[in-house]
Amino acid sequence: MATLYEVRQLAESSGARRVDLKVTDLAGRWQHITVPVERLTSELADRGVGCDRDVLEGARTGGGELALVPDLDTAVLDPVLSTPTLSLLCRLVDPVTSERHTRDARYIAEKATAHLESTGIADAAMFGARLQFFVFDDVRYQQASHTAFYFVDSAEGAWNTGRDEAPNLAGKVPPGRGYLEAPPFDTLADFRRSVAQALAGLGAVVESERREAASPGQGEVALRHRPLVQKADELQWTKYVVRNLARAQRKVATFMPKPLHGEPGSGMRTHQSLWKAEAPTFFDSNGYAGLSQIARYYIGGLLRHAPALLALCCPSTNSFRRLTAEESAVHLIYSVRSSSAVVRIPAPQPSPSSTRVEFRPPDGSANPYLAFAAILMAGLDGVQSRIEPGDPLDKDIQQLTASQIAQVQTLPRTLDAALDALAADHAFLRKGDVFTQDVIDRWLDVKRAEVREMDARPTPYEYELYFSG
Repeated sequence: MATLYEVRQLAESSGARRVDLKVTDLAGRWQHITVPVERLTSELADRGVGCDRDVLEGARTGGGELALVPDLDTAVLDPVLSTPTLSLLCRLVDPVTSERHTRDARYIAEKATAHLESTGIADAAMFGARLQFFVFDDVRYQQASHTAFYFVDSAEGAWNTGRDEAPNLAGKVPPGRGYLEAPPFDTLADFRRSVAQALAGLGAVVESERREAASPGQGEVALRHRPLVQKADELQWTKYVVRNLARAQRKVATFMPKPLHGEPGSGMRTHQSLWKAEAPTFFDSNGYAGLSQIARYYIGGLLRHAPALLALCCPSTNSFRRLTAEESAVHLIYSVRSSSAVVRIPAPQPSPSSTRVEFRPPDGSANPYLAFAAILMAGLDGVQSRIEPGDPLDKDIQQLTASQIAQVQTLPRTLDAALDALAADHAFLRKGDVFTQDVIDRWLDVKRAEVREMDARPTPYEYELYFSG
């Protein structure tokens, strides 16, 4: 564990004059307070800096203050600020009782890891992620009582083949045809490499970065697995780096799952495996796709609780515009081959350490601490309850007959339905007091309010359908 002396030495050697204290709110956004480096004292390290509780909880509760107490192990030099700044991720602590705040998302992820260890099943949960996003050149939107619109633009967009760009050099990407395109069609290759370099400076291992399928500006960064909490930290840094490096190039990045109609959306495919005494527990050379019985039970837990998991892993109404049978994995099956499977097994790997399972529905609108903790708790419940996942389905779903397809269960179609699933099925999250009831209740309240606000507003397409009807 890092000491205050070591952190101060890092600040001095890097020339940092400011210390940025970052914390993740319940919705998954970073909030921060910046102090002079001289304030990085033992008192600050022990007691933290006060902040308004309401800002972090997304509601006016009149709950007073919380303290941001830095986790010294997370100290790094911020890779995007022009002023050398030391960054520290923080714990949320009640300044009166010194107890951890139950709605601290990072604390929930830490408790999930501790619960795993307490079960004796494993002592480490390793998570990896493939995070997708869009980078646009221009974004405008407005919502008012008398108007509602959005407009996005990208130099790569197929709709710009006829635009006067003085000169227009063509090379636009056809709809849905951008996957793995090379320059000059891929105009963001240098941008993604700069993202990968910045993340490498933070200690992340970027296994690949690539052009994704949508016509305008869609990319992906694949990050090697790390322990759950550290991986969630890394996802927060990835979003921060992508957004800020895009802004530096006078562009704008978004992790919104489905910003464009008629184009593929952006997901966050999540890989995981359990380890005990530094040995993988998911491998068995005699099992289907090299999976052990523990891995099968883990998959059983993911499939059983997947509807409830969506409320945390796909937590926006927009998420469900991406989660359709035409575009995403929505069938409650597991498979090596089927792209429709909610749980996919990467092709059998050459070594036990590579064996893992992939939960495909999550997207970048999720709070990674809550999403990863919930995924782990679902898998653990599968192991503890010995939930068999049934037989795999290694056929393309479109090859099945209509009657066969009707027998395959699917994910909820709306956020409201996913919230209903979470309300009915969250006992697995409550084990070990990982998710307290107040966290679940607060999440349901906030997200149901979002659904109500969305339902109350007419959309431009409704005008097209009904205005003259």
